[in-house]
Amino acid sequence: MLRYLTAGESHGRALIAILEGIPAGLKLTAEDIDKDLARRKVGYGRGDRMKIEKDKVKILSGVRHGRTLGSPIALMIENLDWQNWHKIMKVEEDEVSLRETTPVTNPRPGHADLTGAIKRNLKDVRDVLERASARETAVRVAVGAICKKFLRQFNISFYSRVLQIGSVRDRSDWHLAVENYQLVESSPLRCLDKEAEKKMISLIDRTREKGDSLGGIFEVIATGLPPGLGDYVQWDLKLDAQLARAMMSIQAIVGVEIGLGFAAAERLGSEVQDEIFYDHEEGKFYRGTNNLGGIEGGMSNGEPIILRAAMKPISTLRRPLRSVNLLTKEKVRATKERSDICAVPAASVIAEAVVAFEIAKAVREKFGGDSVEEARRNYISYMDYVKRF
Repeated sequence: MLRYLTAGESHGRALIAILEGIPAGLKLTAEDIDKDLARRKVGYGRGDRMKIEKDKVKILSGVRHGRTLGSPIALMIENLDWQNWHKIMKVEEDEVSLRETTPVTNPRPGHADLTGAIKRNLKDVRDVLERASARETAVRVAVGAICKKFLRQFNISFYSRVLQIGSVRDRSDWHLAVENYQLVESSPLRCLDKEAEKKMISLIDRTREKGDSLGGIFEVIATGLPPGLGDYVQWDLKLDAQLARAMMSIQAIVGVEIGLGFAAAERLGSEVQDEIFYDHEEGKFYRGTNNLGGIEGGMSNGEPIILRAAMKPISTLRRPLRSVNLLTKEKVRATKERSDICAVPAASVIAEAVVAFEIAKAVREKFGGDSVEEARRNYISYMDYVKRF
């Protein structure tokens, strides 16, 4: 009931997305989306590209007089840097421009360059890297912003923060991050612990001087979910599986945890499972802990969903690693592309977006409706049933 496609290259004319399945009647403006696009751009350790791009969305279809129509929503984010690349990225066949363009033939270790070239029989790695670039995530953030606006109708909220850069860790509890979220939002690294943040900034500065890059770990928290999103009856309906796939689809993500994650493997079952209680005043079941991160049996259980992901260091280095020329097979140094030193803060915002899409999809499957009002009625009816259960 909810799906999207993206198109566009890193230095092409624009990034495009078509989002299908948002019901009619949702109030939506470009400003709703631009707020999250601005959040994606910031972060200590970002490269020069973010100084060029303004990342403002244009809604091309699916919205009239500030409300969704129920038809596909088409989005466009123009790449301002395309003005400097229009000959290199020219769509039309042009022998002059082609002769003046130096092909990229030194693939970067850790990137899609070499395998993508082999897969599609390409002799210029730029034909791969332009689409494999994390620049594509800008339009995914736009899609996620719409999904978050939709999910506010169901009292579902999202938070994200950076937990670790390199070996420096913020060990504060997620509850504190939610309660003091403005501190996270105002941080150049989206980090709550200010002492850890200072160490992270110092580490990024030292890494920049070395011409290297850094990865890290970030956390996404979704609150207000009703129990029963997702399903246990088929493998591909499990909410945790869908969320893990979405997180892993973000460029440079190499691992995902839910709740305790890998730490659960070290504990006894009695120390991991979340005991069940009942609040007679509120008329609802609840868990005494949230070690499983709000998901049991592939379904949301009503507790906050807690997700973490590990991001590897960015593949493009200012001091390139050893590689092999695609054409001559000679030993070379990998291609240098303009890049970030550390993009973990941006990745946390991107993760909010892909998580929001998956949860919005689960909400659409659970509550249906061709209009926001109808979906809301179904949701209210279900929540009344949950209280009576």
